[in-house]
Amino acid sequence: MPGSSMAGSPVTPTAARSTHRALVLLVAAVALAAALELALGLGPAELPWETSLFVLVAGIYLGAGILAWWWRPSNQLGAIMVVGCLSVLNAGLALTALPVLVAAGTVGATVILAVMVHLLHAFPSGRIRSRVSRWTVIAGYTVSLVLQAPQYLFAPAPPPYHLLAVADRPALAAAGTVVQAAVGAVVMVVTTVILVHRLRGADLPRRRVLAPLYTYGVVAVLFIPVSANLVRPVLGLSPEAVGATQLAVIGGVPLAFCLGLLRGGFARTGEVEELGAWLGGTGTARTTLTEALARTLGDPTLLVAFWVPDEQRYVDADGHPVRLPLVGGERAAVEVRVEQRRVGAIIYDATLLADPEPVRAAGRVVALAVDRERLTAQLRSSERALRESRERLVEAGDRERRQIAQDLHDGVQAQLVVLALDAQRIAADPAATPSTVEAATRLRTGIDDAAGEVRRFVHGVMPAPLLERGLSAATEDLVDRLPLPTHLELDVTERTVPPAVESTAYFILTEALANAVRHARANQLWVRLAVNDGRLEVEVGDDGVGGAHPGHGLGLRGLADRVDVLGGELRLDSPPGRGTRLSAELPCAS
Repeated sequence: MPGSSMAGSPVTPTAARSTHRALVLLVAAVALAAALELALGLGPAELPWETSLFVLVAGIYLGAGILAWWWRPSNQLGAIMVVGCLSVLNAGLALTALPVLVAAGTVGATVILAVMVHLLHAFPSGRIRSRVSRWTVIAGYTVSLVLQAPQYLFAPAPPPYHLLAVADRPALAAAGTVVQAAVGAVVMVVTTVILVHRLRGADLPRRRVLAPLYTYGVVAVLFIPVSANLVRPVLGLSPEAVGATQLAVIGGVPLAFCLGLLRGGFARTGEVEELGAWLGGTGTARTTLTEALARTLGDPTLLVAFWVPDEQRYVDADGHPVRLPLVGGERAAVEVRVEQRRVGAIIYDATLLADPEPVRAAGRVVALAVDRERLTAQLRSSERALRESRERLVEAGDRERRQIAQDLHDGVQAQLVVLALDAQRIAADPAATPSTVEAATRLRTGIDDAAGEVRRFVHGVMPAPLLERGLSAATEDLVDRLPLPTHLELDVTERTVPPAVESTAYFILTEALANAVRHARANQLWVRLAVNDGRLEVEVGDDGVGGAHPGHGLGLRGLADRVDVLGGELRLDSPPGRGTRLSAELPCAS
């Protein structure tokens, strides 16, 4: 199937490589901070393992966050998990002996709860979907940062926790605790309602993934205050045991979310949502539509085909025809429509993407982009059809020239040779009178002159060396007959240049060399023919007076038109007094 696959894997764009380097630096910076916290907290802590446990949980958040961020750079779940890592490290500062660090840890002691709420609302794309969710997440951070303040501002505390205290007002601290608990309860109730609504709107496979994930997230957030205020007194657990259990529950959150991303197709669902960011991207570094979809759906062989209604066929981005795969094969296709109007199709590997729904979802997201690029592909298809039509005219003309040259060579020229032999035989007849011999001799001379004119005409229509031995031999023959010293450089493999390109290159050589001999007043010439990267390069130069202009004469204008038909390029460089250089590039695949 033409154009049905992409060679190799998508190339990592520059922006992605920069993100990866930044993530490596971020890991190094956080690791250094964790090492410093360990060094500061292991000594003064009553239970040194507590500091190690904080660092371990922070490392879990960091690892999961970096993995998600690296894997899906435009998905914000990774960034949120990294914030969770920093909040856990910050909370662990309360175990150090430095008053300033203890104060920082006290202020952000419960931020991790807000981060967990944020993760619940942002799953799976990393973005907050509704205004209610946005205000709920903001309220969660307010509960953790603002409403936490009365507990350390107005409650008496021994050193080094006394640095933040502004007054000994136990009543204000108690009231703050009540307000914080009430607002936190509202946040969790609203979060639960939103999550239940999402579960009801999800299909069964996704519901099986979402239900345990959401349940664990909500339970984990509620477990922290409940375990401290209710479970510990009822079960008689020590504060150390409760703290270790809380950290273990908190550490399971990023693992649960990463597992959720890997299951149920949410990885691709999140990436489909990220196509919106691609559609809004600008700049030359932005990937193509096909590359963006291939990366989104994880299929490097994916191809976007564009519908051309006038021709009733699909084409690729370059205008080449594309056929949709048959139903039931290893390749499948999903149509892309805009307001019931067919604009294209996404062709993908059905063995890799057994479920077509993510492909359809991606098609709906990029439908307008497909319609926009369809117009470009349609224009390229029309241009290609016009160029192919003009190429066929050139090739037809060349075939006619070859046929005329062949007919003249095999017909008229052969007959002239026979007539010349007859005239010679008459002139050599012993019985012929002197007047007959003289007339036969004149006839033979005339026939020879006519045959020479036919040979020159045949050579002008289509030279015999080009017909019989190819471009290289014809060029060597042409250079050998020049009256000026000529340097020839040939790097052309026979049978790699199509006939239409061969004849065009030869006509360029003959026209350029004829002009150089007649008008350039040159002392020497040079000719170069070479094939590089699928293009035939033709170059003719001299050391003459220069000053040639492409608009002078019909020869160069005709060559320029012929080169343009083949999709090539003709250039003339002729500064006065510094010689002339005529060069052309012709695609060998024409």
